[in-house]
Amino acid sequence: MLARLIALSLSQRLMVLVLTALMAAAGVQAFRALPIDAFPDVSGTQVKLILKAPGMTPEEVEARIVAPVEQELLGIPRQAVLRSQSKYAIADITLDFQEGTDVFWARQQVSERLASVLKDLPASVSGGLAPITTPLGEIFMFTIEGPLSLMEKRTLLEWTIRPQLRNIAGVADVNSLGGMVRSFEVVPDLAALAARGLSLAQLQQALEANNRSDGAGRLGSGEEALLIRSDAGIRTLDDVRAIGIDRRGGMAVNVGQVATVRIGQLTRYGAVTQDGRGEAVQALVLAMRGANAQQVVQQVRARLDALGPSLPKGTTISTFYDRGKLVERAVASVTGALAEATVLVIVLLYVFLGNLRSALVVACILPLAALGTFLLMQAYGLSANLMSLGGLAIAIGMLVDAAVVVVENIEAHGAHAQPGVPRLHRIYRAVREVALPVSAGMLVIMIVFLPLLTLQGLEGKLFAPVALTILFALAASLLLSLTVIPVLASLLLPESHAGTPRLVQKMEAAYLALLGRALRRERLIGGVAVAALLLAAGVFLQVGKSFMPTLDEGDIIMQIEKLPSVNLQESARLDMAIQRRILEQVPDVRRIVARLGSDELGLDPMGLNETDSFLVLKPRAQWHSANKETLIDALRAATASFPGVNISFTQPIEMRTSEMLSGVRGDVAVKIYGPDSKTLGALAARIVAQLRTLAGSEDVLTTQNSGVQYLQVDIDRVAAARLGLSVEQIQGDLRTLIEGRQAGIVIEGGKRLPLLLRGGEQLQLSADLFRQLRLPMADGPAIALSQVASLRTVDGPVKVERENASRLVVVRANVRGRDLVGFVDEAKALVARQVPLPPGYRIAWGGQFENQQRAAARLALVVPIALALIFLLLYTTLRSIRQTLLVLVNIPFALTGGVYALALTGEYLSVPASVGFIALMGIAVLNGLVMITCFNDLHARGVPVGELVLQGAVRRFRPVMMTACITGLGLVPLLLATGPGSEIQKPLAIVVIGGLLSATVLTLVLLPLLFRRYGVAQPTVPAIALTGAHHAAP
Repeated sequence: MLARLIALSLSQRLMVLVLTALMAAAGVQAFRALPIDAFPDVSGTQVKLILKAPGMTPEEVEARIVAPVEQELLGIPRQAVLRSQSKYAIADITLDFQEGTDVFWARQQVSERLASVLKDLPASVSGGLAPITTPLGEIFMFTIEGPLSLMEKRTLLEWTIRPQLRNIAGVADVNSLGGMVRSFEVVPDLAALAARGLSLAQLQQALEANNRSDGAGRLGSGEEALLIRSDAGIRTLDDVRAIGIDRRGGMAVNVGQVATVRIGQLTRYGAVTQDGRGEAVQALVLAMRGANAQQVVQQVRARLDALGPSLPKGTTISTFYDRGKLVERAVASVTGALAEATVLVIVLLYVFLGNLRSALVVACILPLAALGTFLLMQAYGLSANLMSLGGLAIAIGMLVDAAVVVVENIEAHGAHAQPGVPRLHRIYRAVREVALPVSAGMLVIMIVFLPLLTLQGLEGKLFAPVALTILFALAASLLLSLTVIPVLASLLLPESHAGTPRLVQKMEAAYLALLGRALRRERLIGGVAVAALLLAAGVFLQVGKSFMPTLDEGDIIMQIEKLPSVNLQESARLDMAIQRRILEQVPDVRRIVARLGSDELGLDPMGLNETDSFLVLKPRAQWHSANKETLIDALRAATASFPGVNISFTQPIEMRTSEMLSGVRGDVAVKIYGPDSKTLGALAARIVAQLRTLAGSEDVLTTQNSGVQYLQVDIDRVAAARLGLSVEQIQGDLRTLIEGRQAGIVIEGGKRLPLLLRGGEQLQLSADLFRQLRLPMADGPAIALSQVASLRTVDGPVKVERENASRLVVVRANVRGRDLVGFVDEAKALVARQVPLPPGYRIAWGGQFENQQRAAARLALVVPIALALIFLLLYTTLRSIRQTLLVLVNIPFALTGGVYALALTGEYLSVPASVGFIALMGIAVLNGLVMITCFNDLHARGVPVGELVLQGAVRRFRPVMMTACITGLGLVPLLLATGPGSEIQKPLAIVVIGGLLSATVLTLVLLPLLFRRYGVAQPTVPAIALTGAHHAAP
């Protein structure tokens, strides 16, 4: 089949060139259309429910909202984890589904279950499904700067900017944070209500009943019809004041007589501060799942620029986070590495082939294979990101392999050409001769990368694009090497062969002398090889293991946690003090925008004691700190003197990814499950104390979950009944006076503003005034709260967390300066010894560590299967078990170089390093295969074994050296890269470059020795080649 393909290409040269040009054009088009992002979309199918319940405490939210909703949701098929958080006034329920579940199907299921349970929830509950976005969805953040007040800025954002951004394709929603939400506020005068014998419920009913517009139908008027419209909607504050509540003594009592009507604001659950100067208003643009981040960001920028001139005078939009910048940097770092590698490859080809035309023919494969890859990526729905383009950069050295062998063989045949044989026939023979080993070798490398496609979870989503791009690129390169390269060779290569370059001749002569010596000292070489292998096994056990190197996104988020009982004003004041201190002491920070509490959509419901501070850094060139680690140390030092504050550091995408995967922000998460919050809190505190003693632990903390002060109102049912009051009535009045209650919507100039009924500020600022409160009654005197209830102060939780319907507390820790697996093993042993668990409680370990364990287990299962496939493929190519085993012996020796390289550079064995080892297996097999097929050809011609080994090794010296040098040097740009993503590519490049050194030495020196001894069946030698190889060594 391969022979037919080669013959067809050479007989239809024009057609091949036209098809190639068409493919290249389609590839360029595909590259332009590929969605571009910094990272692959690592989110699984996730559905979030946000339910708001104004005024409810966390335990109330858990008992009355979360528990019934969870019971209903637990029955949904294909769900993986059900997590929930109950906080003050908000329930946040997250459902993770199994891989591959359709997100719209999942949302439909959740909607149906929620609808059936809503009737059992309290009437004040509002909310529902959160927008379809992913943790990587936060792509653009900006603040509104200028002379406007906080309320005006918030109104401008809500009613002018937000609608304009929401209709951009790919934007899921725009989250508004900070500022004041404008509302019409009715503040009842309790004494005036009591004097007139009116209750708060009557005031509310009057507001609800007198704010509506309606139609009454059609009237005939001659030949025309009149539509009847009655309009009594509230437009102004005076409209509210004029509303009548009831008649007293023949006189109407209206709202203006018993209440103050004014413009106010909704109760605030959070705030945004910046640069220690004051509060700000911030917007956060969320991208839809699967949207092209780069395009969405460009459209958002363009829309904001267009809005600029229409904003009030002096008002500007100030961006402080733009995912597009990260995407540009990430893609630029990978494309830069690709370009550098391409230049290096062409230079090397020229050095080895000694002929510019041959070098250019081989180099043609690079752009063509890359364009073919983009075409396949588009067809498969992959985006161009750090990982997929990184796959292309890794493969760049391997892409040339097939073309090198083909062109090299065409040149060799040209040098020994028989007169009278047509040139095309000579090229056909040369290509056909190497077609089978080249195809088998490429297939081997492709099989080696298949295990990466079986990885699950985060590592699967990160490395499947790498594996797919490598597979696409190798497939394209193999096809082109057997069709386009022979055609280009027939058109471009000169008739006469230039001969081997001087440099290569010298290298071949030196190699021949070395090989001769090695063949005479077989035992010594074998002994050294086995010793190196055993030593590498020892070193491997000492190398640290971690999941993934941390990607440097270039931004820092500082998470601040304060005492749980803190109020909004004090929390904001403390944030600003910390910001001023950082800006004074750490010159590398240019700007700080911090948000505390929960946001408008409730996607990130933090408490008033929690803050995420976004630190905008100066360009790297202006830094005083040597690197990011020292910068974070400087930030720690600057904030160390603030008492009662927990501070930890993360990055925007990293924070959201770890939160999405395990519901926790951190490298290691210790989850303690059990029924009682107090016991859980005590266990968590003991575990924190133990983990802090371990080397390498950093930011070890558990959320401070007690210390919120509750003023408990215990209603005396008997006393209430005697006075004709129900519990609901008392609770309703208290909520109206403190939290406020919405009594309708006012439409003012197209804006929908809430109409609020709420008590005065004095009442909200003092517990003593609250105790003296008198509740107005309908047609009766006011009743003191102390007559129907007693008040006491109690401690309560900040939030209640649950997972799969059982309560839990999480201790999170980051690990620095040591490997993750070693740290967790030590921590597990320590916690098991020092913290005994009461019955009914259990511990689970999660975070990044969970992923590392899963990835290791999966690779341990799949790599042996891939090796078995390679064995089958080699056996079908070589038709000899002993020769197949000889090729496979190459693998462990190739891996030794990678292990030494890891140990010398101090890198950990992470998922990217494992990918490097996988790539090495393929390269080692390819080199061995090329060498052994050459030995077999010579053996078939009757050359004696002793001579055939020398001849074959020298003939294959150039392609083996070229493959090694090109693959190795192709990875050097990745090794030296410093942009975002270089942290993932560096361990991979280190492993491959180290392994290539050992693999090449092995192929050129050890393989000829082993082949001479075991490669060809001799009657006296036992048939099992592998055991023989090891016995021969000593």
